Amino acid sequence: MPTECNSDLFGFARAAGRAVVALFDGGAITSDAGALLLGATDRAIGLVDRFASCFRDARSPVLIEHEVRTLVGQRVFGLALGYEDLNDHDELRHDPMMAVLAGKLAARRRDCAPVAGKSTLNRLELSRAAPSRYHKISHDPAAIEGLFVDLFLEAHAKAPKQIILDLDATDDPLHGHQEGRFFHGYYDGYCYLPLYVFCGRHLLVSKLRRSNIDAAAGSVAEMARVVGQIRRRWPRVRILLRADSGFCREDLMAWSEAHGVDYLFGLARNDRLTAEIVDELAAAQEESERTGKPARRFKDFTWSTLKSWSRSRRVVAKAEWTGGDSNPRFVVTSLSRKESEARCKRDFFPTLRLEA
Repeated sequence: MPTECNSDLFGFARAAGRAVVALFDGGAITSDAGALLLGATDRAIGLVDRFASCFRDARSPVLIEHEVRTLVGQRVFGLALGYEDLNDHDELRHDPMMAVLAGKLAARRRDCAPVAGKSTLNRLELSRAAPSRYHKISHDPAAIEGLFVDLFLEAHAKAPKQIILDLDATDDPLHGHQEGRFFHGYYDGYCYLPLYVFCGRHLLVSKLRRSNIDAAAGSVAEMARVVGQIRRRWPRVRILLRADSGFCREDLMAWSEAHGVDYLFGLARNDRLTAEIVDELAAAQEESERTGKPARRFKDFTWSTLKSWSRSRRVVAKAEWTGGDSNPRFVVTSLSRKESEARCKRDFFPTLRLEA
């Protein structure tokens, strides 16, 4: 028996006396309308245009359908919306929201979408510092790195008295046989180990690295670059580096001391350090067993490793007894005793996971 079908309208059971219908005449629609806010933010700070200016395009102008600014913006907005895979853009190139964000609602050629597909974007991502026959879009690594710091500096109406730069290394898991993949024992998987530097909510450094390296590898060079750029704009600002024990390295501490930069780093515990706070641990244990609550004591002392440090440095220890066991933690700092007592307790011990 033939079925009568109306492709334009479907009716459902009424709800609260009102008709419920489904229509399919919406035309081109998007599920990412919130990206309009990203577009407004970009227009306020000019991120995409400034990022695109870090690239050079050696392609023939008469053959270009998608300009570098379009490609860069498409990739940035796609990542912000959760579309990490380039394959996603074979569909996203037809999404009206991507066209709106690119400021290009229609392509000049009939066989093209308003924005690029995966193949064109892949050529952008494979760009090198100098153009080649098959990679005609090149990039300026120094300009890209400097842009992050410039955006941070411009976000302040005036120079602050002090800033805290947080260094961190974390895993970027790999799920295939990507170039430079290595197994990392701590993260128990194959990954990259990017270096990040933040100042509050501002990202200053994001450096992709292989994972067969020390967590602090390259941090001195990055701090020299970032601190130099900051001080050219804010010559009197006080700078404090803060990180876990993975960055407690002689070269980074010595560089900081030589360049007037303060630091506060986690210090991996060992038997010699724990021996320095035996009395404090005993006092914390007695209090904890008496009150049934965690107890802690703090101690400030000068200390040095047997070989790796070039000098003695100030260490602040937290002798904690909790859950029926000791939980000692240590930091090394260039701050004065008065500053370290306040800052270590308030800004470091409660928030930072230190390696045992």
